[in-house]
Amino acid sequence: MKTTDWQKFLTRQQAEEGKRIFSVAELANVVDASPAVINVALGRLVRQGVIRRYVPGKYGLPAGVLVEDLVAAIDSDAYVTGAAALARNGFITQMPRLIECFTRRRHNRSRERKSALGTLVFVCVSPRIHAHPTGGVAGPAEALCDLWYAARRRGLDPRSLYTFRKLDSVTVPEAVLSRYPRTVRDGVASVLSVLR
Repeated sequence: MKTTDWQKFLTRQQAEEGKRIFSVAELANVVDASPAVINVALGRLVRQGVIRRYVPGKYGLPAGVLVEDLVAAIDSDAYVTGAAALARNGFITQMPRLIECFTRRRHNRSRERKSALGTLVFVCVSPRIHAHPTGGVAGPAEALCDLWYAARRRGLDPRSLYTFRKLDSVTVPEAVLSRYPRTVRDGVASVLSVLR
């Protein structure tokens, strides 16, 4: 397949199907080639800037790929949460170095994966805490609770890590808080009461 044909195919898939990330096997099926042959073609396309390698084995257009698209392609059970979700909506002032993704699956390889969009950290949580949101990114209430939960698991206090703002517009329903341990409920309640 020619370079322009690849560009057209990927653009059409993104526009019509909403598909932004492709595995090597999917791309090999498009041209009916072996993975070895497609890997050579993908290397050429990456050098030409037609396609981008996001993590080993996952490719997409150089622009328009969101972190939640990549997370879903790696683990369909995972979603973006914590500091990354809060920073995206302006609830913390710092940009996190790691993008936390909650999942119910244990990753047999590395739970931390370097990608073109940042370092993804897959945190295996109990089904009680796991609540996969529509769109793949936790809302502010869930993200705040998830941030507190992940930080407390590491023995840290999120107030010492991040500067919170605009939390007066966040309401955490009791149904959400009840999914978390007492330390998380107390911490979230204290930060919300201080900022109101």
